[in-house]
Amino acid sequence: MAGPGLVAGDVVVDALPYFDQGYEAPGVREAAAALVEEETRRYRPTKNYLSYLPAHDYSAFEVRRHGGPRLRPPPGPAVSPLLSPQTEIMRNEFERLAARQPLELLSMKRYELPAPSSGQKNDITAWQECVNNSMAQLEHQAVRIENLELMSQRGCNAWKVYNEHLVHMIEQAQKELQKLRKNIQDLNWQRKNMQLTAGAKLREMESTWVSLVSKNYEIERTIVQLENEISQIKQQHGEANKENIQQDFQ
Repeated sequence: MAGPGLVAGDVVVDALPYFDQGYEAPGVREAAAALVEEETRRYRPTKNYLSYLPAHDYSAFEVRRHGGPRLRPPPGPAVSPLLSPQTEIMRNEFERLAARQPLELLSMKRYELPAPSSGQKNDITAWQECVNNSMAQLEHQAVRIENLELMSQRGCNAWKVYNEHLVHMIEQAQKELQKLRKNIQDLNWQRKNMQLTAGAKLREMESTWVSLVSKNYEIERTIVQLENEISQIKQQHGEANKENIQQDFQ
């Protein structure tokens, strides 16, 4: 049912679920499902429902050098053209996925302290590298200890502030949720009131229509009865005139 002021092809759903009855009757649900199935089978979208979204920027992950122009990654295994412009790390990862290679495990080599090999036992340079590695590992552990001490001193307050922020965010989200639920409930109540009002008006109009149709039927029946009576009267007058004419000639 299309109303005035609507664009050609638009459809107004005139169902009143808060007022209509008979939805649980046998066969109603199956009939509705069959109609939906038929509509979806022959429906062909004619509009782009994503036209309001901005265009995709597939070059967002292209490599830049100091604000200069984007640099294309070197050629590699064939991957999706939508994923070809990436950073070096992303390009390597997509190449690994394209080659179906397993993910590399976390390397613990940096935490090892290997001694020089048997062939380098007398090599001062090799021993110097081992000493430098040991000093770097020792410094790394010292930094970790400092970080742990700082966390023990100030971490509690930082976590308290973080938790306060989380509580505030949860409260705001709950308020927004309650507001949305209230809006949904108000909208449902408004729809229900509108449908009940429209349903009562439709029922009144239907009763008026039935009454008018009944009156029209009574009028038509009376007209037909009068026409039959008139026809009978005319027929009786015609026969009487014939008798009078015959008597005059005699």
